[in-house]
Amino acid sequence: MTELPPTDRETPVPPGLRRRGFLAATAGATATAGLVLAGCGTGSGSSGTGGVTPRRGGRLRAAFAGGGASETLDPHLGNLFADVARAKALYDKLADCGTDMSARPRLAAKWEPDDTLDRWRITLRKAAFHNGKPVTAEDVLYSFRRIADPKKAYRAKASLEPIDLAASRAVSPDTVEFRLKRPTAEFPNVLAAFGAYIVPAGTTTADFARPVGSGPFRFVSFTPGRSCVVQRNDAYWDGAPHLDELEFVVANEESARVNALLGGQVEYAHELNPTTARAHEGKGQIEIVRLGNSAMQSFAMKTDRAPFDDKRVREAFFLIADRKELVDGALSGAGEIGNDLFGKGYEYYAADLPQRQQDLDRARHLLKQAGAEDLRITLDTSPVAAGFTEAAGIFRDQAAKAGVTVQVKSGSKDSYWSDILDSGTLCCYRSGAMPIESHFSQRLLSGSTTNATKWRHKDFDALYQQAQSTKDKKGRAAVYGRMQRRLYTEGGFLVWGFADWIVGTSRRVHGVAHDAPANTLDWARFDKVWLA
Repeated sequence: MTELPPTDRETPVPPGLRRRGFLAATAGATATAGLVLAGCGTGSGSSGTGGVTPRRGGRLRAAFAGGGASETLDPHLGNLFADVARAKALYDKLADCGTDMSARPRLAAKWEPDDTLDRWRITLRKAAFHNGKPVTAEDVLYSFRRIADPKKAYRAKASLEPIDLAASRAVSPDTVEFRLKRPTAEFPNVLAAFGAYIVPAGTTTADFARPVGSGPFRFVSFTPGRSCVVQRNDAYWDGAPHLDELEFVVANEESARVNALLGGQVEYAHELNPTTARAHEGKGQIEIVRLGNSAMQSFAMKTDRAPFDDKRVREAFFLIADRKELVDGALSGAGEIGNDLFGKGYEYYAADLPQRQQDLDRARHLLKQAGAEDLRITLDTSPVAAGFTEAAGIFRDQAAKAGVTVQVKSGSKDSYWSDILDSGTLCCYRSGAMPIESHFSQRLLSGSTTNATKWRHKDFDALYQQAQSTKDKKGRAAVYGRMQRRLYTEGGFLVWGFADWIVGTSRRVHGVAHDAPANTLDWARFDKVWLA
């Protein structure tokens, strides 16, 4: 899952965001608009019909945490899960990430590189915008150039950096030739980047008041911080949705989302906590859907400063962690243990490395070798993400058994992510789903702007460039394996677990993908959902 910032709860919220106001607003909105909401759930299984024949029609309402009155339908600006869900309903990307985070074609029917991997030709499928105009190469170039505007801060800008957009061109109405600044074997990941949606050429900010996309649903109405209503696009290239209509309603409090689901005021509730899931799972009233491997949970050790500039100390910390205790305690068991590498279950993941176990004797030995027997260290944490404060307390107690004194320091939710990027030595860290290659490029190269562990090694950078210059996938996988073995041995991320993302649905909701981590193609696929 790409990391999404929490909702700003200090901002005054309109009535639609509070529990009673939300329920009243939802009832009023649906009665007035007479519209239906499509919900899409996800969990640890596979999508399927559950023996129920898909049914056309009906309304489905989905509750998400929102961003208040400043919400927008500009798909290039989205930061919250609600933004992404609305964007997926209205727009398309050239590609998106599958369950294993490999790129899957969407508006791009196919992609072909040249022999040097620095020029890629994209052939578009036959698709049309909601106004009937075909999606063309010019629309693609316009969208990417808009995202890359140096005066703007669009979410996908950094992901599009490898493209030389000035040199890229439309070969024909349905063919784009992208010129790249360097060989990029995983270029399809760029096409699938978070926020890289295609809009009609010439679209301006004002046009998003009544947006025109090529997605499975057409725009009907939007009240920021309260409700967004869309209806089925019968001409959608990937098949018309089953639902007639879909409404996104906003409820920032988890309790409001759960109560609305239990009360039948919504059919889909996004982002439930493990305690809620356990309370309702298997009770027959609602369905709980768990999306495995949705968020890496870790501690980030800064490798450029003491004590973690000594790899023996880093290895000792790897061995201090009791991963099962952390998953059971900090995540309430809603996840699985990690092995100090990002991307468990994703394409290229080094699953052949042995699962690391707690070994306090070896940890004490390494600390003694490093002259750090009586190590005292501060662990930065914050309630900015679920389980962070719990994980810090659990690890503090585990470290004490190895003779390490950990002082837990809780920081501000508002500034935590910027604070821990350069400050401190050890912190709680989380990352959402993304391709392993993207994790390398964004978090672990010397020039990466979000390098929280300050891992900077020219030989590691060179391996990344070697992988990107390797056309053969098997050969590329071998290089990625070498990179992961290096990180497993001496990296700065102590990856102790992978959290489930939890949603709840009405028992009438079918067609929900059960194996799609948050932010992947089949997460929030409201066009594939129906009501029994």
